[in-house]
Amino acid sequence: MNGFIFSLVMFGLIGLLQAFAPYWIKETIVFGVTVPDQKANHPVVKTSKRTYTLTILVILSITMLGYILWGTISSVNDEWLIFVGVVLQFILIGISMVLYFIMHNKITKLKKVEKWGAELKQVKVTDWSVRARDEMLPMSYFLLPVFVVVGLIIYTYVQYPLLPEKIPMHWGPNGQPDDFADKNRFSVIALPLILLTMQIMFVGIIELTRRSGIKISATRTEQSIRQQLGMRKYSSWFMFLMTMLITILFSFLQLMTIHSGLISEKVMLGMFLGFLFITIAGSIAFAVKLSSLGDARGNNYSASGITDIDEDQYWIGGLIYFNRNDPSVFVEKRFGVGWTINMARPIAHVCIFGPILLIILISIFA
Repeated sequence: MNGFIFSLVMFGLIGLLQAFAPYWIKETIVFGVTVPDQKANHPVVKTSKRTYTLTILVILSITMLGYILWGTISSVNDEWLIFVGVVLQFILIGISMVLYFIMHNKITKLKKVEKWGAELKQVKVTDWSVRARDEMLPMSYFLLPVFVVVGLIIYTYVQYPLLPEKIPMHWGPNGQPDDFADKNRFSVIALPLILLTMQIMFVGIIELTRRSGIKISATRTEQSIRQQLGMRKYSSWFMFLMTMLITILFSFLQLMTIHSGLISEKVMLGMFLGFLFITIAGSIAFAVKLSSLGDARGNNYSASGITDIDEDQYWIGGLIYFNRNDPSVFVEKRFGVGWTINMARPIAHVCIFGPILLIILISIFA
């Protein structure tokens, strides 16, 4: 039943984030398409957003109801409930992506037919003084968990003789290990090594995000500065929260391997549920906070006859960013919450895919 509740909550969260994605982002970015300020409230734009959101909400409601009924009356185990829940999540994401591309093509064609922005002068604004107002968390916050894990690895080797002959490699929905590896000098630190890899990835992401450009709107200058600075600040806070949660959870799992019976099954289950609850609450708070920042809702333009630089040609389908002229490694997403990478920057691939490869290799050799 715990697995069922876990899957249900995650399914609902992902569904809601997908449903309201068009409203998390700037008014001047509609389904990955740049639109002038004057067209942000175009009837087709408003209808497209509403149609997308209502469609996803209806599908989410029907699917969740069916999932709840099936999970309640059936006698399948937690593994099957989780599997079906994950499948439903991917199906919903797939449906939302299909609907997104339909709306993306619709807005793209409308923009081309009506020649949006053709009469406006494209302007790029740069203000180096904005960097002084950046409130992203300092690097020291993200290095602290790294030192904690290094200390955990050292402690594991000190306690090596006390470790069991079978080392837990995976934990089930009930918080108990369900997969093991033979004890050796590598397998005993596999979990801390995975954690260390993830932490180094977080350090790289936060530093590259800090160095990325702060894009200022030509028509809503001060409002866009507040929005960009707010997004950078809250993104660093959310990333620090996730780093600490993962560090605490993985560290407890490692200590339980070293000291069997350190905490009871109920406490461990409570930790898993607490981790889930804080993650969900943090994700919702992060999304709501970014949405409240907005980008100057309404028609409060600071200039007329101009518009921001149209960068649609650098966005493949409005989702994948590839711009060799932009030194930024991370840029704000055009659909959804958070950041995405500039695929034209090789270091972005190393920062994201390098740790994933290392984690896979650690899991294989362990």
